[in-house]
Amino acid sequence: MKTKTHQDLCWHLPLLVAVFIQLWPIVFMVSTSLKDMDQIFQATLNPLPLPPTLNNYLTVLGNFPLFTYIYNTFFIAAFVTVFKVLTSVLAAFAFIYYDFKYKETVFNSMLLTFFIPITVLIMPNYLLMSRLDLLNTPWGVMLPQFVDGMGVFLMRQTMRGIPKPLLEAAVLDNAGPLQVLRKVVLPLIKPSIIAVGILFFINSWNEYFWPLLVLQDKETYTLPLALQMFISAEGGSEWGIAMAVATLTSLPPLALYLVCQKFILNTFMQSGVKG
Repeated sequence: MKTKTHQDLCWHLPLLVAVFIQLWPIVFMVSTSLKDMDQIFQATLNPLPLPPTLNNYLTVLGNFPLFTYIYNTFFIAAFVTVFKVLTSVLAAFAFIYYDFKYKETVFNSMLLTFFIPITVLIMPNYLLMSRLDLLNTPWGVMLPQFVDGMGVFLMRQTMRGIPKPLLEAAVLDNAGPLQVLRKVVLPLIKPSIIAVGILFFINSWNEYFWPLLVLQDKETYTLPLALQMFISAEGGSEWGIAMAVATLTSLPPLALYLVCQKFILNTFMQSGVKG
């Protein structure tokens, strides 16, 4: 019994350390946003603001067009999420439902895109958006992101778990491909669609570098760009205000993940089980 307890401790102690390392930046961000300047410099590593203050948040909401940037970010993230989910589901269904020449070759070629650094694609995408006259517009940010290889892979792996007799029965009932997709496949993979959609939304919400290249007017900025602009304008000295902006920026994707984490974990487990 003691040996088992000792083994459990040896496993759980490194996990607790890893969890602390992961959570500490979030705790530091939230606690610093609730401190005044004196507390920040006197007790930087103290996670308990004593007493807590909301002055940093009031300053941000009063002097920072936060809701404009939230709207810009949500608009881009929502459109990107919808189109990524749509293209991922349709492409995955084509790989599952149809048999065509070089199907596996096409799919494996798509998987190779996982290994291409994003920096390699920035220049071609930027030149393309420039030719289409989409620079400094939300569409210039969104268009190159409408297809995602990881989404196609996850959706295909999920669809592979659907029993083939279900699809064959639908075909025998003279159901067309779109009917099979809408009435048979989509109801069965709905949790996975939600999970992948949440991941797409969070990634788009947090994206910084590509919007930085495309967007120029401050009125079109997303939250990550606005946060960096605000910190630079303050000279990096207003830690409490900067952490208040960072906290408000992090709340929507964090809330989405906490609500839908079960779907996300199940999706990745299914993609690992189905070969």
